[in-house]
Amino acid sequence: MSTPTVLAPVLIPRHIAIIMDGNNRYGTANALGKGQGHVAGKDALDPIVEYCVDTDIEVLTVFAFSSENWQRPPSEVALLMQLLTSTIHEQMPRMNEYRIRLRFIGDRSQLSHDLQTLMADAEAETAHFEAMTLVIAISYGGQWDIANAAKQLAQQVEAGELRAAEIDKEMLGNYVQLADAPAVDMLVRTGGEYRISNFLLWQSAYAELFFTQTLWPNFTADELATMVTEFAQRQRRFGKTSEQIVTEQQR
Repeated sequence: MSTPTVLAPVLIPRHIAIIMDGNNRYGTANALGKGQGHVAGKDALDPIVEYCVDTDIEVLTVFAFSSENWQRPPSEVALLMQLLTSTIHEQMPRMNEYRIRLRFIGDRSQLSHDLQTLMADAEAETAHFEAMTLVIAISYGGQWDIANAAKQLAQQVEAGELRAAEIDKEMLGNYVQLADAPAVDMLVRTGGEYRISNFLLWQSAYAELFFTQTLWPNFTADELATMVTEFAQRQRRFGKTSEQIVTEQQR
């Protein structure tokens, strides 16, 4: 395990989300075989998970495969599905050792039956663990997530179980993925791009954004720790003024 920077609990993000970008560019830069950048990226996750456990992060959500990634070449999609399967198998001993709950979000209907079964079994086996929750987003898109939540509410209206006038943002928020988890505090994107690419749009409404040129396979727990330290120094106002926040902190 790594040795994290000690921060006051109130300053530690409860939920970190990471867009793991840059695998293909890493493979090209290092003259690796086709798809091998994704293999290297898979191995980069373990020290990040360990850091989050050591730092008392409650939830770590990583973007493994987006709803848009289905448009990639079939050979790359097949490789990514294989890597997701192997990642789950490889992570299970670690989940049991560190008592980490494993969860998945996304549209599972597009995944193979075997992968869906593997995901469900992993969730059931780790459901009672409380050290931390690792969430893997597979076949996930933020717009799909919000539309799916709206669809569920529309079905209730159609069935006469709910009036449209009763729907507000709090109610809709109860139907998006991870509705029972803390909102995203920190959203990190590796690989040098400056966009959030349809990731956790609802859940990241007030997230602090962090972008790094580092390609995902080169991203380390030390770099994440530096970001967490910066996070602790930012003032999060949630629509209020700085003066209001200072007054609240002095109470």
